[in-house]
Amino acid sequence: MSALDKYICVVCNYIYNPEEGDPAHGIPAGTPWEQVPEDWVCPWCQLGKEYFEKHDR
Repeated sequence: MSALDKYICVVCNYIYNPEEGDPAHGIPAGTPWEQVPEDWVCPWCQLGKEYFEKHDR
């Protein structure tokens, strides 16, 4: 697992990119997936991290 791995929401296809983070929701650029808080939710569909899987593309 790399700190730059992207993760995709299996419900809405939002892609979490650690290079961008999610600054609008308190996750600064450069934050690897493993350091995203467990209570963070997808900015598109509001579901939790358990709905994300590693994005291999």
